[in-house]
Amino acid sequence: MTFKTLLAATGSLAALALSAPAHAACADLADMDLAGGTITSAEIVAAGAFEAPPSAFGPPPGIAASPFADVPQFCRVRMTLTPSDDSDIRSEVWLPLSGWNGKYVGVGNGIWAGSISYTEMGRNVARNYATAATDTGHVGNGLTAEWAIGHPEKLVDFGHRAVHVTTVAAKAVVEAFYGRAPSLSIWNSCSTGGRQGLMAAHRYPQDFDAISSMAPANPMTDLMTQSMWQGFQPQRFGVQITPAELGLVRSEILRSCDGLDGVEDGIVGRPLQCRPDFARLQCTPGQQGGCLSDGQLQAVYNLFGGTRANDGTLLLPGWPYGSEMQMAALVMGAEPFPVAMSYFRDLVFHGQSGWDWKTMDYRTYTDAGRAYGADILNVPADGLSAFFARGGKLLLSHGWADGLIPATNTLQFYHGLYNALPREQAQQQTRLFMAPGMDHCSGGVGPSEFDTLGVVDAWATTGVAPDRILATRPVQASGGFGGPPPPPREPMERPLCAWPMVAIHDGSGDPAVASSFSCGLE
Repeated sequence: MTFKTLLAATGSLAALALSAPAHAACADLADMDLAGGTITSAEIVAAGAFEAPPSAFGPPPGIAASPFADVPQFCRVRMTLTPSDDSDIRSEVWLPLSGWNGKYVGVGNGIWAGSISYTEMGRNVARNYATAATDTGHVGNGLTAEWAIGHPEKLVDFGHRAVHVTTVAAKAVVEAFYGRAPSLSIWNSCSTGGRQGLMAAHRYPQDFDAISSMAPANPMTDLMTQSMWQGFQPQRFGVQITPAELGLVRSEILRSCDGLDGVEDGIVGRPLQCRPDFARLQCTPGQQGGCLSDGQLQAVYNLFGGTRANDGTLLLPGWPYGSEMQMAALVMGAEPFPVAMSYFRDLVFHGQSGWDWKTMDYRTYTDAGRAYGADILNVPADGLSAFFARGGKLLLSHGWADGLIPATNTLQFYHGLYNALPREQAQQQTRLFMAPGMDHCSGGVGPSEFDTLGVVDAWATTGVAPDRILATRPVQASGGFGGPPPPPREPMERPLCAWPMVAIHDGSGDPAVASSFSCGLE
């Protein structure tokens, strides 16, 4: 027998010796005592063999689809958690059978949740993290809050409690399986998941050491009001705002603002400096098509101008220039976005007569939305001090082209957060990265793929805060809303700069290469 053959045989025996105890340990987890819940099953899933439960809904906004072919063998633990008499929280913990890096990652949800984010869990296991996720206590498509009617404890579970009890249980399972607790606990998620990360830092600062919160749906009650406002504008002026009209708006924004970052590439890199002249789009007498009517023009001004009371007072920020194309999801319906409509119809004004979404003053919307759910759903910018006091790291990010959640909300939150903290904590433990041309959580005309998990892990591990992140644009874009994919496009990369720095082209060099850009003050 050659040395090479002997080495291979020894390796095979070692693998068998390690695999059998791991299998037994996984099965044994089913008998584990779990405070506030039960483990309903624990089983080995073979490499690449996981199949997500069938769903007629598909992944909600903020939770991207992903295959499981690259997911290695893991132990799948399913739990039911009941922190209240009306709680029914279904959660899962996935544990790599080999190669565990000693760390734990929590995964969030999209919109009103109602499902477990299996695809994100698979990505984490493929990178050797133990991971967990929850449906937050109900099952649904994420577009409606009807499940919370008459069930205040379920709203609390969705608002913050389900993620916390899942995290506590998951860490106990990790320690039981591997014989030691995670060396680092990370949250990495987008949209509702971004809000959940901020909520964990606010209410349960011991749960995570580092948090990546992308495009957080926060403050959630205000976002519901803002979404109602967007959907109201076309109805208000008796017009339609279709992708054709939004395309006209985009053409004027690009004409005015595309070159503000030093290069014309179809991406709005500095939307806060943008000053488009929408009056150029107004129809002249007798003009048919290719222009905006008076009503359409006024609606467009209001989409970017922010939510206002009947007396004209600005209440909430508007969407930034460059987010207009994805905004179609909010403005094309006969009613406002169903996620927001459900919040006000099914919860805030449930059972109250006389509510008319077309006539109510938006000051009332804002105040009523906050009065009903702010304590459960919103994270205050000055409420994370305990998380930072124990050394926590917070990575915020948002796509400037996000048409579902305005990036201006995250910018406002970050400024409030930064000013509420001691200067050293703010400088060393917080970062905000804005991604030009990026839609909600992913996609868009600009570079939209960057490794938030890797960045926040390295930050927490080394203590060195990131000042620049490389973002790339996939060659194949998605069709969006179930449409066919567009033709392949040229690759592009861009540096994302720690706010208030922005990427500015150096004046020479390939604009599709990150090295052609420097970070300068906004």
